[in-house]
Amino acid sequence: MAYKKIDAADIAALVAICGQEQVKTREDINEDFSHDELAGVHVFPEVMVEACTTQQVSAVINYAYENYIPVTPRGQGTGLVGGAVAVHEGILLNLCRMNKILELDQATMTLTVEPGVLLMDIYKYVEPFGLSYPADPGEKSATIGGNISTNAGGMRAVKYGVTRDYVKGLEVVLADGTLMLLNGKNAKNSSGYSLKDLVVGSEGTLAVVTKAILRLVSLPARVVSLLVPFDDLNTAIRAVPRLAMLKAMPTSIEFMEREVILAAEEYLGKKFPDKSAPAYLLLTLDGNSKPELDAAYSAAAEKCLECGAADVLIADTDERREAIWTARGAFLEAIKASTTEMDECDVVVPRDKIAELVEFTHNLQSEMDIRIMSFGHAGDGNLHIYVLRDALPEAEWHQKLDAAFAQLYARAKTLGGQVSGEHGIGFAKKDFLAASLGEKSIALMHGIKQVFDPRNILNPGKICQ
Repeated sequence: MAYKKIDAADIAALVAICGQEQVKTREDINEDFSHDELAGVHVFPEVMVEACTTQQVSAVINYAYENYIPVTPRGQGTGLVGGAVAVHEGILLNLCRMNKILELDQATMTLTVEPGVLLMDIYKYVEPFGLSYPADPGEKSATIGGNISTNAGGMRAVKYGVTRDYVKGLEVVLADGTLMLLNGKNAKNSSGYSLKDLVVGSEGTLAVVTKAILRLVSLPARVVSLLVPFDDLNTAIRAVPRLAMLKAMPTSIEFMEREVILAAEEYLGKKFPDKSAPAYLLLTLDGNSKPELDAAYSAAAEKCLECGAADVLIADTDERREAIWTARGAFLEAIKASTTEMDECDVVVPRDKIAELVEFTHNLQSEMDIRIMSFGHAGDGNLHIYVLRDALPEAEWHQKLDAAFAQLYARAKTLGGQVSGEHGIGFAKKDFLAASLGEKSIALMHGIKQVFDPRNILNPGKICQ
């Protein structure tokens, strides 16, 4: 589709909607807004609009619809697949100013927020009320709108699930500027197709979220983490299905190798509690009483030792947990700092297949003579694999990266997996999605997109376009 290029009349119209301060033209847009955290695509929008209200979002999108101008919604830009990059230029709709927590309803255990609210602020806000928002993506400075757009997962998904499981309702603006409320605070709903669930994970291609009603749960009274060293990663990973079957299911089961731990130590300038073993599992369990939690982590520790663990280290204080989880939270940045360039393969497979996929990455690293590092959510089969450029010349880097990704995605498919577990498709992974799902699935996605956005102005060039 040929989109209209932004001109002086368009700028004047956007200023009339939002005000001069909230509209930035190309020369005033910071370079950060031309890319996200990782994907290699860099494109500047023609104009950036910093919307403050739902009414402004609706008016901007309606204007774009009437004038065939592409609109790319954006939060903090912490994505890894180019989903918030304006690849067709046009309008970058920055939603970070819409950052109000609107209502905490304790009767329905819901929190209503605008899309620019940071994940870390949601946690801080609800905890004093004895409540918790369980979805736990690694990047706590991301906006809730970005989490919803990618159906973000994270480290507590083993027990608590992913973002979609905690979105009860959405206020959205459709491609023509129409405002809609999809679901609400009701405990259940069987009223036709779930349009809300279509929007969650659609990366801004179907509608723009302007308000979210989030489901909360009771805050666990006690939490403990177990750092479990193993003599090799295969033994560690093969323990995961047995740990997931425990009566008191862990909230998280993470895996990591010593190489990644050392990178995090160097990046943070802090020592990890233990780095003597080649591989580790990191488990977290929660409960509402000391006897309950003691029984849970004793059973988990016993199961780990049965499965070949060298030891079980208990982190039962805030300080010990902080030391471990700070390092875990820094893995992505630490790997990024250790090389010149990298890209990520965010595959997910059934958890009983993750050991095979990890072994495949080790073999691929040797066969292709390229450095590959990985860590991830062993409890839900989501592996974050990073292919590193180091000193490779550009042509060789792209050749090896493409070849490595093709093999990784193909192997994941044979294991019953999918292209992305939690980071989305965006611009960078759409070709791999098409190859993985096949023509019929992509055609159905195209049909859904056509119904929601017949002029293809909402985040074009992403997912399946």
